[in-house]
Parts: sequence; C-alpha cells; structure tokens
Amino acid sequence: MNKGLVTNGLAAAITAAGFAAEQPLLTSVGLFSLSGALTNELAVHMLFEKVPGLYGSGVIPAKFESFKKAIHELMMQQFFTDENIDRFLSDGAGHRALDLSGVIAGVDLTPAFDALVETVAQSSFGGMLAMFGGVEALAPMKAPFEEKMKASLTEIAASDNFHEQLKAALEQPDMLSDFRSQIAQIVQNRLDELTPELVKRLVQDMIREHLGWLVVWGGVFGGLIGLVAGLLQA
Repeated sequence: MNKGLVTNGLAAAITAAGFAAEQPLLTSVGLFSLSGALTNELAVHMLFEKVPGLYGSGVIPAKFESFKKAIHELMMQQFFTDENIDRFLSDGAGHRALDLSGVIAGVDLTPAFDALVETVAQSSFGGMLAMFGGVEALAPMKAPFEEKMKASLTEIAASDNFHEQLKAALEQPDMLSDFRSQIAQIVQNRLDELTPELVKRLVQDMIREHLGWLVVWGGVFGGLIGLVAGLLQA
C-alpha cells in the first residue's frame, strides 16, 4: 500500500468535503493535512530525484561516489583482512571454487548504515526529519538495509569474473607481497560497473517504505494544526 497516496487522497477528500458543505473548520483541517502530506511526499521524492530549482534534491545519486568508496573500504577492511587472506592461502582455497558468503553473512554493516543515515541527515531532508524523531526514525530500516547490502555484496563476490581475476592473482609468483592490493583493484573494478541509477534503486527500495510514514504523520499533524487554526478563527 502506498502510504503517501492514501494520505494525500484522504486529505484531498476532506478538503473537497469541507468546500462542498461550506464548513470552514473541515476545510481548514483538510488543507493543512494536504499541505503537510504533500510537503513530506516532495521531501522523500527529493532524496532520490533531482528537482530543477530545488537545492539539495537528488542527494542519494549525488553521493554515488561516496557509497562506492564506503563499500570498497568495507570489503577491504572486513572481508580481505591480512588474517583472512593468510587463512585463505594456507587452506589452498585459491585452487577451488571461492565462497565468501559465510564471511559476508557475518560482517558488521553498521558503519555503512551509519554513513547512509548521516547522508540523509545532512541533506535538505534533515530538518524535516528532525520533526519526527531525528535520525532515530530511520532505525527500523537498518535490518532491511543490511539484508539488501549483504545480498548485493554476495552477488559481487560470487560472480565468475571476480573468481577468475582472484584466482589469476593467486597464481602470480609475487602474490604474497601484493595479493591484497590486487584484490583491492579487483573489487574496485567490480564497483566501477555500478551506476548511479543502480545505487539509487538499491537504497530507494530499502528506505521508501519507512520514510513513507513521514508522509502519513505530516498529514496527521497538518490536520491537527488546521483544526486548531479553524477553532481559533471560529
């Protein structure tokens, strides 16, 4: 269910009913509710889409390179540590199919999630988000974020191209001295295949559901403000 569509529809219906019945109080409630819901709907939209003339819109695609850098650092600092590489080589894993799903499943994605939250908080959406509990309002999306990210990282690590390049690196005579730097380059090459649109869709699918409640509460609080304004004018 599209929370924003339902909220805006109800607010518009209340407004129309107020005009039709010539009830100023009902009209005030409807107009304020519609204003709050539409404003928050626009703010959510602006996170993902660039709106001409509105500074700060499209912040997620604009931070595309920052996301890529964060993913690269995550993989190199948590997946391909010196200890993991030593264990990988000593087990002779380079000569059989590579399976990093176990490592990815156990990795801590909190730094990546924190970076996403910071990006949202520093955007033009941050001020409005503060009205509804601040960055804590985004806490429910941490679990789906981690699930989606781990699935994406597993897909990257499981690709044939990734395996072939990693095995080729293992066969080099000087692999022990520059193995980690070669892996870093392989990871970077794979990340370079990502596009801003793919990253936008990945993040958008994860957080739209949770940010949709901001539209609902925008309509609710707008309606309450309209009710107070209507009573004061009565």
